[in-house]
Amino acid sequence: MTPPFDPAEHRRHSSRWFGDFKVGERFVLPSRTMTDALFLAFQAASGDNHPVHYDVEYCRRRGMPHMLAHGYQVLIQTAAGAGEFPFMVEDSLVGFLDQSSRFLRPVYVGDTLYPALEITELVPNRTTGVIAMKSTVHNQKAELTLEGTQRYLVRKKP
Repeated sequence: MTPPFDPAEHRRHSSRWFGDFKVGERFVLPSRTMTDALFLAFQAASGDNHPVHYDVEYCRRRGMPHMLAHGYQVLIQTAAGAGEFPFMVEDSLVGFLDQSSRFLRPVYVGDTLYPALEITELVPNRTTGVIAMKSTVHNQKAELTLEGTQRYLVRKKP
């Protein structure tokens, strides 16, 4: 006999706690081709109105092949919520602590980006721990366009 449905058990992953993670675990995020529509959506959401991000002829007059992505538009590709990690820590996540990024190569309309997160450090506290992750974004030419870090505060198993 099938047990009754419980919405609380409708999950993608079982709960994981700080001690359940290992250095080297990798979380691949969905690839995405940077389209005109994504540039428009980012401009609308951010309020950024510099023509380098929305005027292709302005960019071409300056020697660029197309519109240049804002650094934050590249950075948001590393949002952990696009992958599996947040579903693993639904019960244990305290919060997103911080992030830092370096922008290494330009990203233009038409580039396809491949973001990933990888655990690089686990720092235990008394009842929680900090999970540090390296964030990377490569383009379709396998060039690293962004690298950085993200840190999350996660509870230890009760």
